[in-house]
Amino acid sequence: MSGLGELDRPATPTGPARDRTGTGRPESAVDGAGPGRPESAVDGAGPGRPESAVDGAGSGRPESALDRARAEKPEFGFDSTGPGKPESAAGRGASTPRRGAADPVKTLMHRHRELCERAVDPLEIAAGLEAHGITDRTAARFRHRDVFSLAEEMYARVSRDADTPPPAPPAAPRVRVDWVLLTLLPGALCAAAIAAVHLTHGRSRLFAAAAGALAVALALHAALRRGPLSRTDTDRPGPRPGAASGRTTPWTVWLVAYSLLGNGLLDTALAGGPDTLPTGTADGPWPLTAAPVLALALACAPAAWTAHLLTARARRKLAASRGLEDFAAAVRPLLLGVFALFLGALAALLTVSGAALGEPAAYAQALTLGALLFLARLLTTHGFTYAPAVVLTAAATVEGAALATVFASRLPGVGFLATPVETLVTTWGAGSVPTLTCGAAALTLLVHTTRKLTRASAHAPSEPAR
Repeated sequence: MSGLGELDRPATPTGPARDRTGTGRPESAVDGAGPGRPESAVDGAGPGRPESAVDGAGSGRPESALDRARAEKPEFGFDSTGPGKPESAAGRGASTPRRGAADPVKTLMHRHRELCERAVDPLEIAAGLEAHGITDRTAARFRHRDVFSLAEEMYARVSRDADTPPPAPPAAPRVRVDWVLLTLLPGALCAAAIAAVHLTHGRSRLFAAAAGALAVALALHAALRRGPLSRTDTDRPGPRPGAASGRTTPWTVWLVAYSLLGNGLLDTALAGGPDTLPTGTADGPWPLTAAPVLALALACAPAAWTAHLLTARARRKLAASRGLEDFAAAVRPLLLGVFALFLGALAALLTVSGAALGEPAAYAQALTLGALLFLARLLTTHGFTYAPAVVLTAAATVEGAALATVFASRLPGVGFLATPVETLVTTWGAGSVPTLTCGAAALTLLVHTTRKLTRASAHAPSEPAR
């Protein structure tokens, strides 16, 4: 208490007083420097200068230890207001803006930067997001009600150069002469092979059948590698990300071969045969039904045209739609119409083939098999390969099991194995087995197709390779 008089001396350096204003800045005497404002005693002694801010409201306040420490290190007490003066911790905290949370939509835009930059409307971004597995539930984590709402924000926030025109909307694939000829080739070769089988005898017939089958297989392979039924055509959308690969060729060959030889083999097996190999005619001990196979080979051209029609119309609706639900509602009747158009063309070809070969047309069996193969190829073309592989495998397995149970029933004690197939054949004929099998498989794929191919992501062009 005896040192109170020393605090009034102007030469005694003092630190800033504590903050009594609630602003977070110390009441330093340096802050008060300026025209018309009293200077602190820290600035030096001079006549007529007022008391230091350490004194607060008046004299009589003792100097604290904190004030003495700040007097020894004044650089920690000053609040910088000009060059050459260090900034206090409180000043730095007040002037530095607080960093907010990360923007999840911006992160998503960076992840799909190329998609956002080349999109011509929000629906194209929505289709791309949907193709990458982003659903409405995922969009809810970005505070959006659905994928299209999220795509609208991404489309609005994407930066574009004002001098660069936006990219043109994807055009529908054009009809080319090469794939038109390739889709007609399997039917022409199949007709030639059947004519060669009917015109030859003995070993020559066997060679003609083998050569014809090989030629049709190669032509069909070439037709599926180009044009609307191809997965590798540059005008077609590529496989969807995450689509599982599946092999459908062996099961397709089995189903077509069963339509050619299966019914005759099943009838012969139930009668206790076969005793000889097929002769290649419809009236032999192991009869062949060539009309469905010829109609299916000729149906490659209608299948390609209807697939092209679906692609062209779907892309037009993709450019005109402004919502995923609107696009699905517009594409669903188009898809069903294309499917019905193909079945109508196949029925007409069955009529012509049956009349030309003098055989029953077998409409039920051939139409269900044609519908199954068409839907499987349509899904495969758009990148959905897993379901066609599973369904075709199941259908081929059921047909093979029907034949296997008939032959297995000849073993002692297991004659009951053939009872279901024998009852079915006795009631509705041998063609009922492939009809029911392929019909159930085609119906399953039709339901799956109406779910997958009504998505905008199924018809959007594939992203460029990185």
